[in-house]
Amino acid sequence: MDQSRLGIAEVTFHLPNMGTILELRGLEKTYKGGVTALNGVDLSINRGEIFALLGPNGAGKTTLIGAVCGLVRPTGGMIEVFGKDMAKSWKDVRRRIGLVPQELSFDIFDKVIRQVRYSRGMFGCAPDEARIEEVLRSLSLWDKRDQQIRSLSGGMKRRVMIAKALAHDPELLFLDEPTAGVDVELRRDMWRQIDMLRERGVTIILTTHYIEEAEEMADRVGVINRGEILLVDDKNAIMAKLGRTEAQFTLADPLTEIPAAIASYPLHLEDAGHALVYRGGDGTGKGKREVAELAQLMVRNGLTFTGLETRESTLEDIFVDLVQDRPEVVAAA
Repeated sequence: MDQSRLGIAEVTFHLPNMGTILELRGLEKTYKGGVTALNGVDLSINRGEIFALLGPNGAGKTTLIGAVCGLVRPTGGMIEVFGKDMAKSWKDVRRRIGLVPQELSFDIFDKVIRQVRYSRGMFGCAPDEARIEEVLRSLSLWDKRDQQIRSLSGGMKRRVMIAKALAHDPELLFLDEPTAGVDVELRRDMWRQIDMLRERGVTIILTTHYIEEAEEMADRVGVINRGEILLVDDKNAIMAKLGRTEAQFTLADPLTEIPAAIASYPLHLEDAGHALVYRGGDGTGKGKREVAELAQLMVRNGLTFTGLETRESTLEDIFVDLVQDRPEVVAAA
């Protein structure tokens, strides 16, 4: 980001400190009736990073966020935030945390600015009209400050929720599906705001159904399913470790089985034998090399193909494989 937008002094002040800001050890939550939402979760979040927590519905994402924000009481394990035990220092820790929940929660008959002021005061912060204005302007809400919330669009209501979460200047911010139900333009504005928060040193943990956003914005990615963390790593490391190459050869003549000359490659037939599909590699370029070798071997052995399409797996492909319990992916993770 252009430092002139913030001012040199502000950038210097807000540069993130290194170290762990949140530590979860053996975190468990079992609801009445025996449903286990969190099953021994271990997770460390670094100060100043954007961390994306991905998982299908019911995976435990919202329960995990609720436990850290004091909305859900864990049945086991430990939460340490800012170096303090959450159970012993809840009040001090909670005022330094911001939350934008999935569900919209405010008095729809109240004015935008009053709701944001109320949120700041609720956390014990002194009144600061300049800061309130700054937050509202950053979210394109300043010109709507005196409107009743009920008159706003769904996307603007979501912005009010973010403004409420930012009003007390949290150091750790949770965004639970922040762009759900928001149009493309508003989504882009929100991500610009998130990028600005990162520049100011705010640590951000988000859940999202838009995995391409996690791939674009997050420093690290975690995948949770059935209350257990399956994978946590730098997104580039995930792509290198679990990425795959897929190639489809369109055959001139259909095959009933894979010829012995190429049977050692990870291949299968589709489209009644008219398509030979390769899925392999390891994110290091091995897949591309093997596809090139395959093409040469097929030509040498008289296997004519009329088309070739290749693609590299995305973070979404890897996520889907993980939550569908594909054994080769889970083993690699």
